Amino acid sequence: MKPIIFIGSGAVASEVISYLEDIENFNPSNTFEIFGFLNDNEEDFNTKAEKYGFPKCFLGSIKEHDFSKEFSYVFGFASPTGKAKIASNLAPLNLDFPNIIHPSVVFSKSAKLGMGNIIYPNSVIGPNVQIGNFNLVTSYSFISHDCIIGDFNFLSTAGLAGNVKIDHQNFFGIRSTVIPSVEIGSNNIIQAGIVIDKNVSNNETVFYRFKEKVSIIKQ
Repeated sequence: MKPIIFIGSGAVASEVISYLEDIENFNPSNTFEIFGFLNDNEEDFNTKAEKYGFPKCFLGSIKEHDFSKEFSYVFGFASPTGKAKIASNLAPLNLDFPNIIHPSVVFSKSAKLGMGNIIYPNSVIGPNVQIGNFNLVTSYSFISHDCIIGDFNFLSTAGLAGNVKIDHQNFFGIRSTVIPSVEIGSNNIIQAGIVIDKNVSNNETVFYRFKEKVSIIKQ
């Protein structure tokens, strides 16, 4: 892998660095080098660098950076819309955005990936799954057989049953689940813990209107 420049320096960057270390430990031939970080706010970078133990390689703002094919680039934040906005300006440059897949991921040999995807530990990617670009899939998520996923989606320990279709820039809250053959459009926010059992169009927020009361029975 080419020397890596992180676009952004949030908690996601910290997690990805730890997973890169896992990849290197799993296969020492897969070495990596962190060249530096881009952040539009140097003070924010310094705060995050101290918090997460980043090497203090501040390279300046995203807007002013001279992007180069000599480096690999990785998004160090989660926002689907934020990543999409930046990537749209970089597309003509044909840069290297590697897929980063933790060694513990169960990844079917018939699944297909675009570029710039990050898949966290213990996730499962099933047979004949098609995943586009720049998706972030956090730990213990599952994407079952024949699902089609677009670009810039964020799945937070989420589950997609078979034949689900998802377009772009959707945010799936933690432990949200989609039943088989449901179709979801773009720019939607899915509440944590919800089960999606019907199609969702675009620009929707899907949530429970009323919270169920939790009863506790003492032993």
